[in-house]
Amino acid sequence: MAPSLLILFLLFLQKATSKNTTCHNPCLGNSLDVRFPFGFDNNRCSYPGFKLSCVNETQITLDLPNIGNLTVKNINYGSQTVTLSDPQKCLAKKFIDSSFDLSGSPFTPEYYDRFFTFLNCSSNSTAVIPGTRYINCLSNENFTVVTLPTSIYESFPNHMPPFCKELKKRVLVPVTWYGWSETETRLIWNEPYCLPCEEDGGTCRFKGNTGLAIDCSGRSKGHLPRSAKYGIAIGAGIPGLLCIICIVSYVFGRLKACSGGNEPAMEVSTSVAPQPFLVISGLDGRTIESYPKTQLGESGRLPKPHDNTCPICLSEYQAKDTLRTIPDCNHYFHASCIDEWLKMKATCPLCRNSPDASSVATHSSSLTSSSSPFSTP
Repeated sequence: MAPSLLILFLLFLQKATSKNTTCHNPCLGNSLDVRFPFGFDNNRCSYPGFKLSCVNETQITLDLPNIGNLTVKNINYGSQTVTLSDPQKCLAKKFIDSSFDLSGSPFTPEYYDRFFTFLNCSSNSTAVIPGTRYINCLSNENFTVVTLPTSIYESFPNHMPPFCKELKKRVLVPVTWYGWSETETRLIWNEPYCLPCEEDGGTCRFKGNTGLAIDCSGRSKGHLPRSAKYGIAIGAGIPGLLCIICIVSYVFGRLKACSGGNEPAMEVSTSVAPQPFLVISGLDGRTIESYPKTQLGESGRLPKPHDNTCPICLSEYQAKDTLRTIPDCNHYFHASCIDEWLKMKATCPLCRNSPDASSVATHSSSLTSSSSPFSTP
């Protein structure tokens, strides 16, 4: 019995080790943070089109189908941008040769400034043609290559000197005129879309062993998604803003009405007693905790199969998510989302029905009151 258990343990250890070392980084001399959707293997470590290569254990390259290998200088997962440089330090040559065609790749330029025209002129021609940009990597002692926006080139055809020949016209260049670089450019990707996961402190990955569906791992427990925060802020902010506008309008109207009298406005205003008003805040913690909670099982079976999205954060319910139900209307939400909502608004986000009035905290605007309408007990 002991030898068989030892064999099983070794097999399990080998499987676990191989799982942890599958997504390895062979560029040990490069400190660039490489993670999904980028990777060095063709397996489930990288998204299609994001496979990287390593040169001499120090240089990480990305192969673009119609352009070739470019060196990866930086990856910003928060903005989904990648900064690339040309190993030959002459991006202008790739602009002319391939028009920097990114079709067949998941990337697009961060910006396209405009179409450019490239001219091959004799030496020192930049002094004759104002408004052109000198391309150092394509020029030598015998000739000079310059570029200028095609719109300017077409608007003043007679101003082009005869010793300048058109090299290529209407080249869509992925750099700005004022930020021109002969070596670097920055691209963006929109698929896979991992920005919400990155904003919540998580990391994107494949959802299963097949397909291209993605999932978010490492998200902080109890951390509300940004969409949920926006929903709560909007839901609580708009009524508060309307209330402030009403109060300001009322005070302004009273001051305007009193300004027509013979008494000074300051004396009239001091004689007007402040009008008390009531502000309805959210529910207390004990009431919220009394609402039933449900944890979804591995099957993800919902009380209402067609309601599979939380109305507050707009995220689909997943297995092991904790839901809370409002008893009066039987609407359910993520527990973390609805708890934050009910602390500020004592109504259901869907039907706007209010719970029992005895559970809602009311606060007077009296000067003796020190509690805030947005505080929780």
